[in-house]
Amino acid sequence: MPSPAVPAPPGLPGLPAFLRFAPVPVRSRRDGWSPDLQFRFVLDLARGAGVDEAARRLGRSRQTACALRRRAGAEEFAAAWDAAVAFAAQARGAAWASRRVGAAPAGIETLWVPRFYRGRLVGYIQRDDLSGAMARLARLDRVADRVERDPAYAAAVRAASERLGPLLGES
Repeated sequence: MPSPAVPAPPGLPGLPAFLRFAPVPVRSRRDGWSPDLQFRFVLDLARGAGVDEAARRLGRSRQTACALRRRAGAEEFAAAWDAAVAFAAQARGAAWASRRVGAAPAGIETLWVPRFYRGRLVGYIQRDDLSGAMARLARLDRVADRVERDPAYAAAVRAASERLGPLLGES
């Protein structure tokens, strides 16, 4: 039996749509993932915290968060998780775009690497850093694999991306 969607906390009418998801149905436990903790976890991810940090802030572990994501009935939670991470990355990218030297789209950056000769700085060379692009591709591969394996997850991802599109300025 699916749980009802988490209502928006009072006083927050402009809550992003991806934060309104049906929590994973779980038994009530002292050390479990209540609907409130699930909401706060996704909110921390949207604020830019990593999975480890967001789970630690709630007194839970990364492993239990990932196990919750893999449970049956967790499709909306997983889609909200992905949308929150994408939202944070978009916000972080917009904030850092003006500060990066030689920033290019898709996570490719130009690094200035110092060169030394006999202990003295003799200059700098430019080197392309592809780690951001490779991380994006790896994440995209993981999402694509799961979408191919799980039709319910695919539907939840589509629904979350439709809700996230207006927030990111996409039409």
